[in-house]
Amino acid sequence: MRRLCPMRQRRVTAGTPENGDAMGRGGHNLLTFERLFMRNPGADFLRINALMIATAPAAHYNVARDGTWRTPRIWLAGSILALLLLPISFTFALSLVGATGESSSSRLPMFVGSETCASCHENEAKLWRASQHKHAMDHATDASVLGDFANASFDYNGVRSRFFRDGSKFMVETDGSDGKLATFEVKYTFGIDPLQQYLVSFPDGRIQALSLAWDTRPKEAGGQRWFHLYPNEAIGHDDVLHWTKLNQNWNFMCAECHSTGVHKNYNAANDTYATHFAEISVGCEACHGQGSRHVAWARAQQSWWPFGKQEDRTKGLPVLFDERTDITWLPDPRTGKPQRRIGPALLRKEVETCGLCHARRATFSEEWVPGKWLSDTHVVPPLSRGLYYADGQMQDEVYNYGSFKQSRMFAAGVTCSDCHDPHSAKLRASGDNVCLQCHSGDTYASVRHSHHANAKEPVGCASCHMPTHTYMVIDERHDHSFRVPRPDLSATLGTPNACNACHTDKSSQWAADAIAGWRAPDEKGFQRYGPAFHAAWADASDAQALLAAVAANGDTPAFARAGALTELASRLSPQNVRLAQSGLSDTDPMVRIGALDMLASAPAGQIWPLVAPLLSDPVRGVRLRAVALLAAVPTERQPSADHEAFEHAAAEFIAAQQLNADRPEARTTLGNFYARRGRQDEAEAEHHAALRLDAQFIPAAMNLAELYRQMGRDNDGEQVLRAAIAATPRDAGLHHALGLVLTRFKRRDEALAELHSATTLDPSRARFAYVYAVALYSAGRAEQAMTVLKENLSRQPDDRDTLLALVSYSRETGDLRNALEYAEQAARVMPGDRGLNTLIEDLRERTNK
Repeated sequence: MRRLCPMRQRRVTAGTPENGDAMGRGGHNLLTFERLFMRNPGADFLRINALMIATAPAAHYNVARDGTWRTPRIWLAGSILALLLLPISFTFALSLVGATGESSSSRLPMFVGSETCASCHENEAKLWRASQHKHAMDHATDASVLGDFANASFDYNGVRSRFFRDGSKFMVETDGSDGKLATFEVKYTFGIDPLQQYLVSFPDGRIQALSLAWDTRPKEAGGQRWFHLYPNEAIGHDDVLHWTKLNQNWNFMCAECHSTGVHKNYNAANDTYATHFAEISVGCEACHGQGSRHVAWARAQQSWWPFGKQEDRTKGLPVLFDERTDITWLPDPRTGKPQRRIGPALLRKEVETCGLCHARRATFSEEWVPGKWLSDTHVVPPLSRGLYYADGQMQDEVYNYGSFKQSRMFAAGVTCSDCHDPHSAKLRASGDNVCLQCHSGDTYASVRHSHHANAKEPVGCASCHMPTHTYMVIDERHDHSFRVPRPDLSATLGTPNACNACHTDKSSQWAADAIAGWRAPDEKGFQRYGPAFHAAWADASDAQALLAAVAANGDTPAFARAGALTELASRLSPQNVRLAQSGLSDTDPMVRIGALDMLASAPAGQIWPLVAPLLSDPVRGVRLRAVALLAAVPTERQPSADHEAFEHAAAEFIAAQQLNADRPEARTTLGNFYARRGRQDEAEAEHHAALRLDAQFIPAAMNLAELYRQMGRDNDGEQVLRAAIAATPRDAGLHHALGLVLTRFKRRDEALAELHSATTLDPSRARFAYVYAVALYSAGRAEQAMTVLKENLSRQPDDRDTLLALVSYSRETGDLRNALEYAEQAARVMPGDRGLNTLIEDLRERTNK
């Protein structure tokens, strides 16, 4: 499995990875780092003011014999004097209050650093210092480096890498970007358990993550060794996953989640980085947000000055994590299961905040604020192929956010800190006790529930309800969807189940039969949408109906409903448009985005009335998706009432892509947007920029070739595709696209060769075989065309284009019986198609004559 993402110190000014601690050791500090731009031309002035606030001595107090606080006499006298002078100096005093008190509300918030937080929150700081968050990233020192750098070596793909010391420096000799051995200094460590990675910095500001990592587990557990993160692949220097290449780049791939307050600062003009951060690891403000206003609030509460103290429920913080405050869980009198005393809020502040790092997502804005919808600054893929199994279990490395939002626990109101201490990141209780905080031990901590009285190994709650999957070779992660095991679905959906993870010598049917004897037939768990996604990914005839039912069911988790709406994009119908219309007004932004995804293939002009209101949606991710759908409508044809909202959303869309100008995906996306807006020269430049970043990035080549087709420059399109094929010769899509270009040039034999290559390289793509068959038939090779279509139908029995082509070609060759058989098969896939039904009646009459 290819994983694209390899897996905070004191300073007065914002630090870079290079200057690190240099400016702030030994004193109070401010901090700033990852994807959270603070575009602030007056930053230095404001930093000085915040530093003064953070370090100003609080008023000293004495404790009286009765236990009350009393101000010293000198301060009391001063207060009396101030009151005597009040008529003279009241205006000046108010201006002074404004100058100091204003910092907690009107000034831009700034990072103050975890050590500043620790000065008041000692217990929380103690827990944090021992956490993995604290060690998410660090400078490479004798204290932080856990790997063996005593001239150790490791062999991989014909390369012998060596780890050694050069004085106080940690060095690695390994293959560089050209494949040749070179020596690099390790500047930073990444994580501590169960593995530690190492980072190398380059003169252009790029920081890259080595694919060779140190197994930090004890030796008896298989640890204390070097290993490669892709042990079953041969990752050479020309592979995008090589440690020197794009997809192992810390600035984009890693920084946001391993440090605090990151500003990527990529310069597209010279392809360099000046990435800054507030704190090198995951500090207090990574979750609580910039702390300067909170510090000012806290100082104000201690101040002797009687004026200007305002009640601030937020205490100067961007968010209060109060979801567990005054909450109890009581048994539901009907089911006996725990029920939250107060129903959960729509916006789950903790989950959205933790999701910043514990989600599979991509950043489009550095203006993230804790407690807000993650979709406001990040693209979060819903339940989708390749990331999740059809029933929603994690497949690729999706972390916890998407899984948890599918769970009954989430629906009931459980939040992250119900189970995990947020400062130590450890479980609140050991083993099953964390579950038994809410679930009755009499019911659940019993053999009657587990049915594993004679198990060789203890079977806990997580064993069955949170099965693990291993990523990065040795890192086991629990699935947080908290599901009832469904071995009965494994045979039909190809999904894993917790039972057979242990009982590997048994079949899924054996496990299903065992479970059937334990519980009532209707106890099938909370996640019941597996058949719908399985049908969609298999392109089954009933996929549309099943997906529509999932999308329309308000009891289905929003994360899955969003995925169902997205899947319906290729099955758009009048009925589904009404379903999309309902989704556009859903309270969850991911569902609104899914509904917009569903309309992607509809003409922009026709869907304008439906989509235009979302140009002003409160969540930025929704606005970006809406403006992308409507981009093809020329300005002069847009309703004047929507023009301002469109232009604002368009500016946000462009800024989002420019933030990630170091990625070919963003450059291609922006190129496509410009193309739809009629800005063809800018579109061409963006696609070329994408290919400069990664010559193997196929979507850029495909989209550039399509742009050239629209511009009447197919010759240029052919050259682009041939260059891309030279870089990635086994990509079927490139050969298919080149075949279409050559067809337009009427270079039939060359076109057929490319279309044949596409079909051979990827037989699973029904469209490729269908187009190849059509080209063969047009070239007078009907028999060969029919063979290709029949083979395609055997692989994709519900493919409409293939069925209709077989109907048409069979009729043309006089094979009416086969034409009827294919038409009847097509009717089962396309029920209610009047034209097809008329054709079937005609064929029946003619075959019966």
